[in-house]
Amino acid sequence: MNYNGIIFVVGTPIGNLSDLSPRAAETLEKVDFIAAEDTRVTLKLLNHLGIKKPMISYFEHNKLQRGEEICRRILEGESCAIVTDAGMPCISDPGEELIKQCAEYGIKTEVVPGPSAVISALCVSGLSTGRFTFEGFLSVNKKSRKEHLDALKDEQRTMIFYEAPHKLPNTLKDLYEHFGERRLTICRELTKLHEEIIRTTTKEAFENYSEGTLKGEIVLVLEGAEKGTEKKFTLGEAVALAEKFMTEGKKTSDAAKQAASVTGFKKNDIYKELMQ
Repeated sequence: MNYNGIIFVVGTPIGNLSDLSPRAAETLEKVDFIAAEDTRVTLKLLNHLGIKKPMISYFEHNKLQRGEEICRRILEGESCAIVTDAGMPCISDPGEELIKQCAEYGIKTEVVPGPSAVISALCVSGLSTGRFTFEGFLSVNKKSRKEHLDALKDEQRTMIFYEAPHKLPNTLKDLYEHFGERRLTICRELTKLHEEIIRTTTKEAFENYSEGTLKGEIVLVLEGAEKGTEKKFTLGEAVALAEKFMTEGKKTSDAAKQAASVTGFKKNDIYKELMQ
């Protein structure tokens, strides 16, 4: 095969090194250089394969400058493989920008598919796989985060999110507050030694995992909204949710309003019960 003047998008293991395909290993061995998100991480993979190859770092804060350099080298006839620390490059990853730059220059692109945390989590979630939407990481900016979640409130497709373990408690709280009680699968450390698939609900997850006990890489798979869904909550559950918001510092009126937005009950009905 002629490797000249091509960029290869190469999927790498998300945990278990045995998941690397023979074609991926061959590609990494034959390209002229590798563009890696973190060269230290990729070096471990190359050492495992017994491959020595020049690398160039390509990550969020140098992607524009390095992208031009990588494109120039490929246009001059070199071949490049872009890899991320784990999984498929370009998915919630700065490699997306490099492929856009290559497309603008008319550089030939080939994909060497490999493991993907998104698809792996969806497959084992036990939720609908026919239609789904990948939502990546939720913003840490409160306004952007709220706008993102509000836009998904009536989404009927299964939703997939990435999350860091130290941010998980807040995310579980937000999912319960915005979506009410729905089925939720928490996928932890996929393909690794301590892999865990937790099939639960947003309510149970909020109650059981808000102390930061879950560690490792997390993928959340959330059930979509049902078409024409009627209320799933009882008034007692709506009041209990408002009481939980009050323990977190919200005023009675604000707690009733927030519980109403989650459960579908009227704010005044919840407020009345709270005051009794």
